[in-house]
Amino acid sequence: MAPKFREGGDTVVAFSGKWVSWLHTAVAYSAFIGALVTGLALHYQKIVENEYYGYPQEWFPSVSATIGDRYPERAVFQFFIAMTSGPRFVLVFLWYILTARPNSNLPKIVAAVGVFRTLSCGGWTYVTSTDDHGWHDIFMISYLVATLPWTLGCLALSPNNPKAVKYRKIFAGSFFGTLVPLIYFFIQHKIHKVPGAYTIYAFFEWALILFDVGFDAVTALDFEGFELVVRDLTGSSRGITDGSKNSIASRKDKPIAKVFGTGLLWTEALDAAADVYNGYVFWSLLTSLGLTVWYFPLWHMGISGYEVMVMSTVSPFLLVNASIRSIVVRNVRLVHLLSLSGLLAFLIKAPELRLFSVAFGVAMSCLAWSAMWYVEGSQMTRLESRILAWSIGLIASSTAKFAHWTNNPIWPIMHAENGGWNKVGLLLATLAIWRSTRTGSIARGGSDLADRPQTSPVLASLGLGGLFFGMHSLLSDSSTMILWVWEGFPVRGPIAANGVLTIAAMGGGVLLGMFYQELVTSWTSLLIAGTGAFILTNYHNWFGYVGALLLATYLTAVANPLISSAVRHGPITFGLGFLIYNIMVLAHVWVVAYAFVPGGPVMREHTDWVMTATMFFLAAGIYAIPRAANSKRRTRPAKNMLNRSASYYTYVLLIVELIALAVSYLRFPTNDYVPYHKDEKVITAGIWTIHFSLDNDMWSSERRMRDLIKELEVDVIGLLESDLQRIIMGNRDTTQYLAEDLGMYVDYGPGPNKHTWGSALLSKFPIVNSTHHLLPSPVGELAPAIHATLDAYGELVDVVVFHSGQEEDVEDRRLQSEYLAKLMRESPRPLILLSYLVLKPGEGNYHTYIGNKSGMKDIDPSDWDRWCEYILYKGIRRSGYARVSRSTITDTELQVGKFVVGQPESSNEQIREEQVPEGLRFPSMFRGQGIRDHRYHVFDEPRYFG
Repeated sequence: MAPKFREGGDTVVAFSGKWVSWLHTAVAYSAFIGALVTGLALHYQKIVENEYYGYPQEWFPSVSATIGDRYPERAVFQFFIAMTSGPRFVLVFLWYILTARPNSNLPKIVAAVGVFRTLSCGGWTYVTSTDDHGWHDIFMISYLVATLPWTLGCLALSPNNPKAVKYRKIFAGSFFGTLVPLIYFFIQHKIHKVPGAYTIYAFFEWALILFDVGFDAVTALDFEGFELVVRDLTGSSRGITDGSKNSIASRKDKPIAKVFGTGLLWTEALDAAADVYNGYVFWSLLTSLGLTVWYFPLWHMGISGYEVMVMSTVSPFLLVNASIRSIVVRNVRLVHLLSLSGLLAFLIKAPELRLFSVAFGVAMSCLAWSAMWYVEGSQMTRLESRILAWSIGLIASSTAKFAHWTNNPIWPIMHAENGGWNKVGLLLATLAIWRSTRTGSIARGGSDLADRPQTSPVLASLGLGGLFFGMHSLLSDSSTMILWVWEGFPVRGPIAANGVLTIAAMGGGVLLGMFYQELVTSWTSLLIAGTGAFILTNYHNWFGYVGALLLATYLTAVANPLISSAVRHGPITFGLGFLIYNIMVLAHVWVVAYAFVPGGPVMREHTDWVMTATMFFLAAGIYAIPRAANSKRRTRPAKNMLNRSASYYTYVLLIVELIALAVSYLRFPTNDYVPYHKDEKVITAGIWTIHFSLDNDMWSSERRMRDLIKELEVDVIGLLESDLQRIIMGNRDTTQYLAEDLGMYVDYGPGPNKHTWGSALLSKFPIVNSTHHLLPSPVGELAPAIHATLDAYGELVDVVVFHSGQEEDVEDRRLQSEYLAKLMRESPRPLILLSYLVLKPGEGNYHTYIGNKSGMKDIDPSDWDRWCEYILYKGIRRSGYARVSRSTITDTELQVGKFVVGQPESSNEQIREEQVPEGLRFPSMFRGQGIRDHRYHVFDEPRYFG
């Protein structure tokens, strides 16, 4: 290209910006296609093979297999990806030039995401999983997560070019639409092990590559108006050696010096982050209160008196007094800081004092937030921002629990040894409060009296109570509603890793309430939410979960209008709202704890009543919203509703949602689990009552349980008292951490809407099928059971996990024994029962469970010192039996038996350990004094059978 003279210097090179896009597209496609062609030519059968199947069941390679570690495919891919980096950076820069606008931060954010995405691509390209598996995954996850804001940001910033917008939407829609079948066939391959599923998955994976690169190729249509120029200002290209300076990637009439001239308002972004963190602290404190209260009735086996601490939430009643309200408003920073006593509680060893500290913190937090909402009532923009922060704080809390296997890392039951981040959380909370409550950040007025309705605040309070209870009971953990619809194996619905969908629905609800308040407060929306509640309560699997997502979206959407309405009804509304919330909390406890509380039988198994009351309370709140205020909003354009401050909360929400997406990717089960002694074909099976995962000193006990189960080399374990998905138990699920850390399949058992105390099954062996049973319980608590069929070394073996009724409910236990005996007798396969029977050996229902009625045998008929836990078996050889002390983890020992698959039942003759092959022995570390107060007890050693 011959240089032409232009004013301001000689133009050495000039070309259209569209060639940057075309070059990027060509080289990027060459990287993937080149690796694919090379791999198919040189290593076809190797790259189509996966962990389950090879050719001919699988006949097309995935992207990861193609560009992996084999030479020369990897070299071809890395060579072209290196060539892609130059055009890629220029493409991102030109897109920023094209979309930058004065006083707009979105173009800068999208450009930053584009650069980050490019760098992370280089990370997973040049750091393979063989080099460093951890960093490879980090780079890959970062790239995938950054794809969402890059795509949505480019769509939002697209210039007025109909053709480009059309193709950009096609590629984006195709990309995200492909994710659905991609995930489906990945699950078919990974969980169900369907032959050929991975090949279909591979086609969708390659389609993602085509759509991803194609999306960026559309920029060629936008860059046609750009000309990239290299201009010689000093004559160097003509032999003048006065020095040279190149002007690159410039846009006509737009000086490069001004491109980054306008900085982000980091002060406002920091304000939003601090407010959201304060919201996260509020929800962390509130969700910890029931958990610390629960410890006491749990150990007292009935009402202890400490339950009164749940009433600490009604502290907003104090705001009714004008003098107290004035003091709180003027010292809201101090009140917020006092609430941190709930976070400091982890330093207190005594459970009683720790509870008092948490209760005081919750009282101060409820008081502070109610006061802030009330005083911001005269400034709707600021009030909306506070409510947004509070709502996103719930999503942040749910995401934190999602990342920590349903435990909140700043709860007072956590500390450094069991995964707590208490000190970091406390420091950030202090800084956030200091930032959010500085001078001028909080109004000193109150709700505009002229805008207040003259109606009673009771209806608004009912709405608040229903909102608080619905958000806490259903949304404070992303897996709660997933367990409502869980029905066992084969998997027909969502699993814990799908909790990101709940979190996404909550985020969508927040945005919906921000933009369309008239819509979310309509009776039509309430009807849709009520339909969702009905579906969630009455249906299971994916259809039931659809109802859960509808309800999650609605609850977060109506937070803004319901709280704004409460502000206009006066400060008493918040006290009444929290009181109604407390009543609902007690009601949802009564439905399962009916055998231990006064008036319990009235509420027995009536979760449907609780759900119905929640929806009616929300309806009352919707009815109480001042229509005049609503009509004012109706005339305001939607773009004004998202004020500048609220936009930063949206950015914070997006970050939280992206974190949840990354966590979901990391937590997706691998399903490649291996038993401890596969060569000997041994099943080591255990039964343990885990006391709701609170140890004797009120600390979360999952990690201590994990250590003992791992050291005892347990392949299959039944856990009882495992249903923690209620407010009083923190909406937790111990099995998620144990299953993922120990590498086990998990059946969570009957869900929280089945009104039991829980039974769960974890297995190193694939669970082919599982069925949940609720055994006859006409008087006492419901008796849950899981009947599962395992694929153990290629043979089908049944396992039943069962918790019988209480000692005083004699008829219940008799009916349950007959039901279970029939179930076990009718199984044609070898069967192991892991149970809690409440009987003495040889007495009462013992002979129903053991003998001709059931076909079952006792693992050790000579062990007379039992009452609760029993292991029974039939059709399989029992080789060993041990009882291991609990330490302070729970109130019940861990019983373990060893069984050999494929061998017939043996006699009850006991043999010495020296006669037992090494692979059939129990670990020696638990002999004598054992470790960490875990030891073989009762017999002081394991028992073995010939």
